[in-house]
Amino acid sequence: MSDIEDFEKERDESNKKVLDFSGKIVKRYFNLDFNTYQDGALSKKTKELLGLVSSFVLRCDDCISYHLIECKKQGVTDEELDEALSVGLVVGGTIAIPHLRRAIKTWLELKDNEG
Repeated sequence: MSDIEDFEKERDESNKKVLDFSGKIVKRYFNLDFNTYQDGALSKKTKELLGLVSSFVLRCDDCISYHLIECKKQGVTDEELDEALSVGLVVGGTIAIPHLRRAIKTWLELKDNEG
């Protein structure tokens, strides 16, 4: 199993446990999160790039991985990803560089698993 498959499996299993355990506030928050990323005035693709940059600046590797997976599903190109991560790096500064390394590693793994 690849790192990405492991991540997705663990995330799905953990989310199920959280939702089974939690009450309406957590469930409503998860629903809000899901609906925020749907097409609207901004496309899902654009919103996933925004989520990626936000997660990058906040230095949340799990969130970065999730948004990279979703960006790939939305057809984000290497060039679009490069520009988005460049914005994140300018805002986040050098402390974000380790997250940039992991993001690029994850992106390349996603591309390798395409075929």
